[in-house]
Amino acid sequence: MGCLLLSSPTFLRLFLFSFISSFLTSQPGFATITRHYRFDIKLQNVTRLCHTKSIVTVNGQFPGPRIIAREGDRLLIKVVNHVPNNISIHWHGIRQLQTGWADGPAYVTQCPIQTGRSYVYNYTIIGQRGTLFWHAHISWLRSTLYGPIIILPKLGVPYPFAKPYKEVPIIFGEWWNVDPEAVISQALQTGGGPNVSDAYTINGLPGPLYNCSSKDTFKLKVKPGKTYLLRLINAALNDELFFSIANHTLKVVEADAIYVKPFDTNTLLITPGQTTNVLLKTKPSFPNATFFMTARPYVTGLGTFDNSTVAAILEYEFPSKTSHSTLTTKKLPLFKPILPALNDTSFATNFATKLRSLANAQFPANVPKNVDKRFFFTLGLGTNPCTQHNQSCKGPNGTMFAASINNISFSLPNTALLQSHFFGQSFGVYSPNFPNSPLFPFNYTGTPPNNTMVSNGTKLVVLPFNTSVELVMQDTSILGAESHPLHLHGFNFFVVGQGFGNFDPNKDPAKFNLVDPIERNTVGVPSGGWVAIRFLADNPGIWFMHCHLEIHTSWGLKMAWLVLDGNFPNQKLLPPPADLPKC
Repeated sequence: MGCLLLSSPTFLRLFLFSFISSFLTSQPGFATITRHYRFDIKLQNVTRLCHTKSIVTVNGQFPGPRIIAREGDRLLIKVVNHVPNNISIHWHGIRQLQTGWADGPAYVTQCPIQTGRSYVYNYTIIGQRGTLFWHAHISWLRSTLYGPIIILPKLGVPYPFAKPYKEVPIIFGEWWNVDPEAVISQALQTGGGPNVSDAYTINGLPGPLYNCSSKDTFKLKVKPGKTYLLRLINAALNDELFFSIANHTLKVVEADAIYVKPFDTNTLLITPGQTTNVLLKTKPSFPNATFFMTARPYVTGLGTFDNSTVAAILEYEFPSKTSHSTLTTKKLPLFKPILPALNDTSFATNFATKLRSLANAQFPANVPKNVDKRFFFTLGLGTNPCTQHNQSCKGPNGTMFAASINNISFSLPNTALLQSHFFGQSFGVYSPNFPNSPLFPFNYTGTPPNNTMVSNGTKLVVLPFNTSVELVMQDTSILGAESHPLHLHGFNFFVVGQGFGNFDPNKDPAKFNLVDPIERNTVGVPSGGWVAIRFLADNPGIWFMHCHLEIHTSWGLKMAWLVLDGNFPNQKLLPPPADLPKC
């Protein structure tokens, strides 16, 4: 559970009081507590694929420690930076109601934590339960800085499905034999695409399909006839992933910490930034076999990618009457799942359409029925002129790769956007005129325009408090159509529609699902298509929205929403904490 600050007398008294209160309370939701964690950012030598390197970790762990809390709990997480890199941590998917200072993206809600400094992230989990995760939100440091956030229901409140025998986090990542910071630094300098990772990982381990990696394999040991809740998290930097367990069916029960109408599947798709909870019901008796759990990428773009497969092993405990000398796992047959083709967009589409909110009395789908403001954003790649003198860059036709929303490649400022807004010092930091739609419309999924250059700037959309928003995000064919997992900070949104080709504002809204659309914080914009979302801007602050493919974020596929304060105290951004990092 990370490093609990039990040495503090004040915390010890609070912990004992909270524990006793929780123990004595039988009414659902009565007791909540404050949970203290300490994250020491430090370097740690780690060996994978026979390569040992020093990586940035939390408390020396890779992946990092679990955050475990209940809905309604307050979290105080002290992050102390002991490494040369600047650090910020994002609590991905946490609503951060009135606590935007704790959201974490560097130069958006905070300046990063500098070497030798610390910052206490202080927030309360309101109206959320399920699986989320935390990760670094500066440069490419989340390649090794990530870990699960497990939010249990309030005390006495059951899951809307049978209680599992055991719960297991399964977190997907990527591994580079070199320093990922050097990878992105080189890519931004030359203007070309970055070198791809050397392996995918499951719980930090690449598994037996990679060279020199058989000993670094995650094994999930299970008992027959039991139900396990697998908390799946995609923390990979640049790849959407298919996942399957050989000869087993998974029941999807939650996505992005929102319960869904349960459905069975043999394979699922999970994009970077998404979480999915599934129930795994094991076979009724010992199967005399072991089973691969594998993941590999879903790829739609034209660029290079890590075309490899990570494997873990599902292993049944031996029956009590069986002698280990007569039966070992090495002698058992090993079954492998069949994953979809790398570019199987039809599977991706069908899987996405199966995800529906519970939409019942206990867990309603409060999708905005009326819309105050509509936005149409185009997403995709583009180019910038080469900045190297007297030579060409490694992007298309000697240019530098870029990415944009509505043809604006977002530039992060040198100070935090939220800080400059709160103190009325926004002049020269950002402008409040991000366009509601493309300034120059074109055939978005047809023949791309000859001019692929983007504009660059720091522009925000300003929303009055409680504005209901409909946003259509349209993929473009510039430098190739591609799926983009878009993540919105500070809010959940409802995915009310999606399709291929160009969005038709006259016909497509009639097919929107306003009854039980999936509610989430990260959605895949279909390759060569569009997705429509709705959300209520009920959280004051500045909220980042970006592609969760890290290279696209680095190239500028990002923007921010500024939600103004409301009239009442519970509708206003709280003042910044005293230890807010300075730039």
